[in-house]
Amino acid sequence: MIFAWTGFLVFIGIVLALDLGVFNKKAHAPTLREATFFTAGTVVMASAFAVLIKFAYDGHWLELGNHVDAVDKKINDGSLAAIKFLTGYVVELSLSMDNVFVIALIFEHLKIPLIYQHRVLFWGILGALVMRGLMIGIGAQLVQRYHWILLVFGAFLVFTGLKMLFSSAAEKEAEVESVITKWLRRHFPVTDQFHEQHFAVRIGGQWVLTPLAIALVLVETTDLIFAVDSIPAIFAITADPFLVFTSNVFAILCLRSLYFGLAGLIARFRHLKVSLAIVLTIVGVKMLGGKAIRDFLGDNSNLILLAVIFIVLIGGGVTSWIADRQRGRAA
Repeated sequence: MIFAWTGFLVFIGIVLALDLGVFNKKAHAPTLREATFFTAGTVVMASAFAVLIKFAYDGHWLELGNHVDAVDKKINDGSLAAIKFLTGYVVELSLSMDNVFVIALIFEHLKIPLIYQHRVLFWGILGALVMRGLMIGIGAQLVQRYHWILLVFGAFLVFTGLKMLFSSAAEKEAEVESVITKWLRRHFPVTDQFHEQHFAVRIGGQWVLTPLAIALVLVETTDLIFAVDSIPAIFAITADPFLVFTSNVFAILCLRSLYFGLAGLIARFRHLKVSLAIVLTIVGVKMLGGKAIRDFLGDNSNLILLAVIFIVLIGGGVTSWIADRQRGRAA
């Protein structure tokens, strides 16, 4: 299976190299058209990868599909593995929407020019891949050895979903930014001036952090906080580390493109937080219900979960659009 992991990491490395070295070699502000194009590209890649997973797990390529999934105690065949990957991808992507808003608030507060935001997000992706990889590895081992940990994850997700209804992304961003910014300024020399797209510059014989470095640390920190919510959610679907990690990676890649397409519009989705809270709660309940819910829903439990998540997200988008129109008419 080491070759499957190596091959995937090489593929992602090529994608990121093309992103930074070809498509975004020069710092610029991505247009809505570019953001839409790259978002569509990441969705197409994720869909194509799901097809690849179908054949790889059916054919047991590179030892994939040879182990029992600790969540449902089944060996994943191609169809089941593909559905779990897509469900995990949608769950991780939907739970990342709130992260988009927090990142937008960070950039706005630090007054990061739009032409440099892509660079911060690019390096933020690399850090997120490492952090999530470690968290997924630890989580997968816990689920394999201590199946009861799924109940802890489930209770945590239900609690987080309910808590999300009573706290705003702005409050979470403000709290994190205050603590991290104060710590960085206390332990490192920091300049308030931008020096093109550099994260650190040498001033007066010493290295000094620029606002881009502050923004990068804040983006990484918020991603870690959101990962604490989202990674347990995918363990309600599968404990296969390869499926968990690859679905997370594709969600993170899409998040960067989504940011430039949605950052200016995300505040208009007034029911987004409610939709995400419902998604977290549903996933948590499924994790708490365990075998009883899987037996009740049958062999298509993961497909049903995927459909329910789509309905919740689409419902949140539609009701937000209706509320926005009614508000416009009232004005």
